[in-house]
Amino acid sequence: MLASDKGGSATRLRNSGSSSVPLRAPQAPKTRRDRRPNLQVVPPQPIERGGVSPKIAAFLAREQPQTPCLVVDLDLVERNYIDLSEGLSPARIYYAVKANPEPSILRKLLRRGSNFDVASRGEIDICMGVGIPAERLSFGNTIKKQSDIAYAYAKGVRLFAFDSAEELDKLAEAAPGAQVFCRVLVSCDGAEWPLSRKFGCSPAMAADLLLAARERGLEPIGVSFHVGSQQTDLAQWDVVLAQVASLFRTVAERGLNLRLVNLGGGMPSRYRTEVPDVRAYGQAVIEAVRRAFPDQMPDLIVEPGRGMVGDAGVIEAEVVLVSTKDASDDKRWVYLDIGKFGGLAETLDESIKYRIETEHDGSETVPVILAGPTCDSADILYEKTHYELPKALRAGDKVRILACGAYTTTYCAVAFNGFPPLRAYCI
Repeated sequence: MLASDKGGSATRLRNSGSSSVPLRAPQAPKTRRDRRPNLQVVPPQPIERGGVSPKIAAFLAREQPQTPCLVVDLDLVERNYIDLSEGLSPARIYYAVKANPEPSILRKLLRRGSNFDVASRGEIDICMGVGIPAERLSFGNTIKKQSDIAYAYAKGVRLFAFDSAEELDKLAEAAPGAQVFCRVLVSCDGAEWPLSRKFGCSPAMAADLLLAARERGLEPIGVSFHVGSQQTDLAQWDVVLAQVASLFRTVAERGLNLRLVNLGGGMPSRYRTEVPDVRAYGQAVIEAVRRAFPDQMPDLIVEPGRGMVGDAGVIEAEVVLVSTKDASDDKRWVYLDIGKFGGLAETLDESIKYRIETEHDGSETVPVILAGPTCDSADILYEKTHYELPKALRAGDKVRILACGAYTTTYCAVAFNGFPPLRAYCI
């Protein structure tokens, strides 16, 4: 499935004008819990986060790969791992494999000491196929076939998530004695991509389920939650962690002492708006944990996906057509050779707003509607969100879509409308 490019420096997976927005912080403190840092956006690093790294630019200029394609700079992935592990210390990193399961990324993170959050039998196989031991895997999906639980258990996986009584029954049957944590349903206020109610249960139900897990011969060790993807509101962490701390006290009163808090993901990547410095953000989250657990810090897990690989990847695409629907239109339609079905599924509801660079940047711009190439009327990327691109843009021109390292190849349809899946290169 993997092949080296002709220069030997990349691995290819076959078929496979921003505004500065300060991080929202609460008002002046009134109680100890409200004493939160006034964290501000910091200037970009020497290699601009979410931009085109020199390494990616050189690769695209030298190889001129067929578009559309994703190029991931593994050095940036490594930098993100270092920043996250230091900023979120003492939390253990469990990379969310679903964000980008490319083996080169997994090997890079394995060498750095990462653990891995997996969601399926297939992701377990991918991880173990590159040498990741089972004890460094967490089966974090709360919706699993019993046969897949048994498969993971037979492979040596001993850490599982759950959020319901029936899932608990399956775990007790197929993974006896395993360590388990219960996912709690929390608010995602402040996130650019709020999560639905698909995962998690109420804190009250979680308490009952954790106690039941002990009775079923499992080892309940803690809880998990997710504050929503692209979460820039630090106050949200305090709200959720206060609920988690209360849950810990509730079950302790009933004889169960939990020790693990899985903080999930939510660490933001830079798209069209600025985001906090990775280390400063991580340190602020850890301080929120300390406020919620002033007497004894629990063991911590964090599951970055987008925050690990998002800003490490760039998609190069080609303009297929530039048109208007009427001579009086004030917006032009710009059709690219990539769309919602080819890797940009996160433009659904225009939630993730990617930055786009062109070879004509700096010249006169006009408002545009961006769309993909397929014969599906839903394949429109941005119609409500205001985008402007150079007036000189024409069919055949190349564009670069920034910060695309996460949730692009993994969301790509397999040959919908006959268009091949997004090519990916890790360099």
